[in-house]
Amino acid sequence: MTDVASHETEGSPPGPPQDQKAGRPVDRTVFGVAAVAVTAFVLWGAIDPTAMGETTDSTLTWLEKSFGWLFVLTTALFVLFSAYLALSRYGNIRLGPDDSTPEFSTFSWVSMMFATGMGIGLIFWGVAEPLTHLNTPPLGEGEPGTPETARVAMEYTFFHWGLHPWSIYAVIGLAIAYFAYRKQAGNLISGAFRPLIGDAAGRAPGKAIDSVAIIATLFGSATSLGLGALQITGGLDNIFDGSGKSVVLALAVIWVLTACFVLSAVTGIEKGVQFLSNANAVGAVILVLFLFVVGPTVFILSTFTEGVGAYLTQLPTMSGRTGAFDDAASSWLNDWTIFYWAWWVSWTPFVGMFIARISKGRTIRQFVGYVIVVPSLVSFVWFSIMGGAAFDLQLNKGVDLGKALEDEGTESILFTVLGEYPLASITVVLAIVLIAVFFITGADSASIVMGMLSQHGEEEPRRNLVIFWGVAQGAVASVLLWSGGDNLRSGLQALQNLVIIVGGAFMLVIIAMCVSLMKSLRAEPYESTLPSRVRKAVLYVQDRNQESQHAVALTALGADHEEVNGRGEGPTSR
Repeated sequence: MTDVASHETEGSPPGPPQDQKAGRPVDRTVFGVAAVAVTAFVLWGAIDPTAMGETTDSTLTWLEKSFGWLFVLTTALFVLFSAYLALSRYGNIRLGPDDSTPEFSTFSWVSMMFATGMGIGLIFWGVAEPLTHLNTPPLGEGEPGTPETARVAMEYTFFHWGLHPWSIYAVIGLAIAYFAYRKQAGNLISGAFRPLIGDAAGRAPGKAIDSVAIIATLFGSATSLGLGALQITGGLDNIFDGSGKSVVLALAVIWVLTACFVLSAVTGIEKGVQFLSNANAVGAVILVLFLFVVGPTVFILSTFTEGVGAYLTQLPTMSGRTGAFDDAASSWLNDWTIFYWAWWVSWTPFVGMFIARISKGRTIRQFVGYVIVVPSLVSFVWFSIMGGAAFDLQLNKGVDLGKALEDEGTESILFTVLGEYPLASITVVLAIVLIAVFFITGADSASIVMGMLSQHGEEEPRRNLVIFWGVAQGAVASVLLWSGGDNLRSGLQALQNLVIIVGGAFMLVIIAMCVSLMKSLRAEPYESTLPSRVRKAVLYVQDRNQESQHAVALTALGADHEEVNGRGEGPTSR
């Protein structure tokens, strides 16, 4: 599976390639720095969660107010940069040798990237975000619970889960895949910096980047593990009428999930991750199709159509909005849009590396199209069905979901909505299973990525590394969940803030990766930027021209007819 050429990167031991099971040695510097930093932050959160919460909250507030404009501007530029690469001649370049082919089927490829990038988030926010915007209007404008506010609610929901976040994932995943599989620079984030800093990518600067990537990945995945556990306990609370909201039960859920995703991770991407991603995609389709059929079908179709139209119409305005002239709008944007952009950036080390790992052999045009456009369309359909079903209950059926959202929180509102439709006992259980499997898929991918970063970019990292980082996710989530006491989300909130702060710094890394990628693409041979059939035709003609020129040269040297046409032994020594 691992290319021999990819073993010849900076930091690999000299000599012939090692046994595939042993792979490259552990990068003790990257592993040690990341492990010590994670331990220090967890101890801080466990010993003094109040101080950690206050510090991270004030730092995040400063970051959003001072650099919110940078997040807004940069994410918009990522969309344009991705579109340029896909539509230009660079879109024909393959992420690997010119004759390489994809490793996974298109369905498995999309399923894995979707489950890793946003799967659990769509379950968690599928109903919660549209309803929140409906009852607390975006930008502080409009009246709660009105049809006009519902339209704006879908606009911003699509905006937060559409082209922009997937473009953030795409640019870093594309850079990693390009340098890993086409330039054999190693499956590391630091490998993408070789055109800018040369061999320093394998020394201290590069190791610092990879260490930060592990920290961001671990904290981001642990936060999602904690939030996922809270939503699962919310579902159990819905089923068993009050038995779900318990710290002990939440911790039990965390460790059951941890055992499952560690087991999945050690079986490898080709088995565990691919199987779970495909199964989860089928389960998610069943859930939304059921709601689409038994719910307000026409209303959902109208919601999708109007939501997409409004989103595309307002996209330029939303992309550049910072709230510079409106304090209420600025506060809302900091809490939602800029918070989302920083959160997506914090997830890029993990999601970008994983998408790169499964995209070998694709062209840049295929990569951009499937990584950005397809998941965005799926998100629009998902939110139209989930949000549309909830909107119909509140706007047309008189169900006060605004009060339910306030009383029960975002963790339980999905189950409240499902309870208003037929076969609620079945759909609630299915939703709980989807939450669990979506998280397992994402967390086992995170464990593999952290193992890769800890082992010089080894595509199949050692099992003990994968197990270590998997267990670390469960331990971090458990400690901070327990430290919150009765308020289960307080410790996780501090960790979430910390992840976003790290992500803010990582934004500069992604910008530099885009510069490095563009510099390398411009140095590509012209033939590599041609469509596959055209490139093969050009190479064929070039080969024939070389043969013709060779024949002319032989004739000029006095070779006989058989030698010129290749039927002899070739020109004799003179």
